[in-house]
Formats: sequence, structure tokens, C-alpha cells
Amino acid sequence: MNLSFFDQFMSPHLMGIPLILISMLFPALLFPTPGNRWITNRLTTLQSWFLHLITKQLLTPLNKNGHKWALILTSLMTLLLTINLLGLLPYTFTPTTQLSMNMALAFPLWLATLLTGLRNQPSASLGHLLPEGTPTPLIPALIMIETTSLLIRPLALGVRLTANLTAGHLLIQLISTATTALLTIMPTISFLTTIILLLLTILEVAVAMIQAYVFVLLLSLYLQENI
Repeated sequence: MNLSFFDQFMSPHLMGIPLILISMLFPALLFPTPGNRWITNRLTTLQSWFLHLITKQLLTPLNKNGHKWALILTSLMTLLLTINLLGLLPYTFTPTTQLSMNMALAFPLWLATLLTGLRNQPSASLGHLLPEGTPTPLIPALIMIETTSLLIRPLALGVRLTANLTAGHLLIQLISTATTALLTIMPTISFLTTIILLLLTILEVAVAMIQAYVFVLLLSLYLQENI
């Protein structure tokens, strides 16, 4: 059976049961379980340092009220980072290439930040829809534009993460296919494409980390506007 380049983004099934939930929960098994002591080995020390670094970077632009979201933002960052990186391994499935999953993460969290602002400071939250000093004839148009930009924020979060990871996976598959096809015909060109493939893989590792950070950072900035 001929397979297309997009078949790698299909959710795997076993006896008709989708395995995407298992692929989402599997990264949690890679982290060491806490014991009676705070630090038990070097892996736990590295994990604690990394979580501290993530939390510090995400909470820096937030005020004291936003620190209540520390557990949610740090857990989301860890989940996205591990899923993105594990998805670069051969014969693995990347759940974050599915727009449905990314929207399921982006929309409820964006809505929670919006409702938090409407509950705590409704005047300031609604004031973002109309910049100060706007001429009277432009008020209706600006309100519509700002409302539209506010409503497409979760869509932009989900599409950005999906598009970047999907493009990277497709590029890796295209170049690896070309490398295999040229191996017997033009070995020199195949060697050059192999070097390009290695460089692209390193780039995709960086993209996987950056996109996870950008996703959570934008959520924290949306939160800052509403607290």
C-alpha cells in the first residue's frame, strides 16, 4: 500500500481504539517519581533545576496574583516540551501536530484568562477593546477589530504550534526520502543531503522547544492583561 507524507500525522489505532491518549500520557512516565527526600539523584536534581528555570521565566512578567497559575503553566510547558521532543524520534507519533488537541489546550486556558479579567477587573478588560484617545468616528470599527483580534487568539495559538511542528516533520521526511533515493544513484549528493538532514534535525529540536515555550509564554501574557 502506498503511503503519503501526511500519513505520519494520522492518529494511531489498535483494534479501533485511538492511542493518542496513551501517547499524551506516556511522557509523564519518563519523569522520576518523588521520594521521601527532595533530591535523590542527579536526574531529580536536573529535573528540579529545569522546572525552577521554567517557572521563573514564565512568572517574571506576572504580578503576585498571576503566581496562582504557576502549576498550570509549568505543567503545560513540561507536557508540550516532552511531547514535541519525543515526536522527533523515529516511529513515534506527535499529538501536538493535531490541531484538535492544540485547540483543546489553547481555548479553555485562553477562556479562563478572559473570564478571570472580566471577574476581577471588568472595566480594564473591556477597556482593551477601545484604545484611549480614539476619534469618535473610528470607535465602532476599532471595537470590531479589537474584538476579532481577541477572539482569534486561541486559534492563533493552536495553528502556530500545529503548523510549525507539521512543517518540520514534513521537511525531515522529504529530505530523508530524497537521501534514500539518491544513495545508489548519486552517493555524493546523498551524503550532502544527509548533512542537511542532520542540521535540520538539530533545528527541529530547537523549534520543538521554542514552540512549547512560545505557546505557554503567550498564555502568560494574556493572563497578565487580565489580572
